[in-house]
Amino acid sequence: MRTRFGRKVRNLDFLFADGMLAFWPMQLTLLKSKIHRAAVTGASLDYEGSLTISSDLAERVGLLPYERILVGNMGNGERFETYVIYGEAGAGQIQLNGATAHLGKVGDRITIMNFGWFTPEEAVGHEPRVIVLNEKNEVVRPASVERALEAL
Repeated sequence: MRTRFGRKVRNLDFLFADGMLAFWPMQLTLLKSKIHRAAVTGASLDYEGSLTISSDLAERVGLLPYERILVGNMGNGERFETYVIYGEAGAGQIQLNGATAHLGKVGDRITIMNFGWFTPEEAVGHEPRVIVLNEKNEVVRPASVERALEAL
């Protein structure tokens, strides 16, 4: 089989035989978890990478160790992807490790986001797990997208 530009491509007809594509339903990417306004408490250039989050905060929004996250620094506009490392529970620890230590400083406020893939049916009732923190990384309030929209 050739494209209109003459390149050879593999014949993918086998994917359509006997309803094979039913195994790959459409997936939507939605916000799964968010820790909003976390204050950076440390930075370690010597660590190999990741973001250390106190385990109680991570667990509260359903973040697992080594789970991929997107981080936005509210102070300088930097955005980066990394993964979660659990820190000491109750310590309010939010530490930039490795190369990410160059993307913020102690005291910066960051938003930590995680996304999941959902079928359209799962997406209908989905609500992300969100917490808002104060400057000491204490939970000020759990938040929800629904409540935020009501406030507008």
